[in-house]
Amino acid sequence: MKITISGSLGNIGKPLAKKLIDAGHQVTVITSNSDRSEAIEALGATAAIGSVSDAVFLQKTFEGEDAIFAMTPPNMGGNNVIANTTDAGHAFAKAIAGAQINRVVMLSSIGADLPNGTGPIAGLYNIEKIYEKLENSSVTFLRAGFFYTNFYNDVPMIKGAGIMGANYPASTLIPYVHPADIATAVAEELMKAGSGKNIRYIVSDVRTPGEVAKILGTTIEKPELPWIEFTDEQSLNGMIQAGLPEEFAGLYTEMGTGLRSGAIAEDFLKNKTAVDGKIKLEDFAREFASNF
Repeated sequence: MKITISGSLGNIGKPLAKKLIDAGHQVTVITSNSDRSEAIEALGATAAIGSVSDAVFLQKTFEGEDAIFAMTPPNMGGNNVIANTTDAGHAFAKAIAGAQINRVVMLSSIGADLPNGTGPIAGLYNIEKIYEKLENSSVTFLRAGFFYTNFYNDVPMIKGAGIMGANYPASTLIPYVHPADIATAVAEELMKAGSGKNIRYIVSDVRTPGEVAKILGTTIEKPELPWIEFTDEQSLNGMIQAGLPEEFAGLYTEMGTGLRSGAIAEDFLKNKTAVDGKIKLEDFAREFASNF
């Protein structure tokens, strides 16, 4: 098969490209950074340099392809994040229709069943709705859990204050996922014929932040590491003080409120969807410790 993937050589894109190439497929990797071309070609893939917001570039890249993996960055444009993410979805959809792509796998998220109250996930809700209107394409909406790798953002807080935390309590039940498990699921879906529009959740483990703090803490020899629930104001101000743009901080604070209320995880948990990722929290803890 001829397959184009977006996401450059990130935590999902690189292992995905390797899996597809090893399986004998011709792979094109979209990246906005021309410096990545050499690394992409070293894997045995073709580099396509351009923006996922450019429908003309995307359609040219998609021409003659059998399947595509559509992934939009979580920080589209720096400002007006939801609008920019949605615009990228429109560009993808226009290119998919123009190039007559039959098979599409879109990286979505838990909580993408909700139109608002989910922070940056709202942009993925919008894109799902856009792709639902693609008449001649089979689309899998791959709704991923909360990335384990987001916990690397807590390293300065662990080292500086000896705590982990966010604006939701230690008892919150959260579906988590490892990017490598996402890559495996994407590869599986891309190689399926598929029909219609389908939702697949990809989750590696379902745990609480309290368990996360205990397990990560034990692995980095800080067994008493606590999870602290912050107020929304503390969470917002803390992210801004750490250098996060105010719009991002506001969106991530809103996502925290969605996790706290249970709304973001509700559809996954209510439907007792399978936890089919292989990398459990304890596995990630060893990875986290080696990078701490």
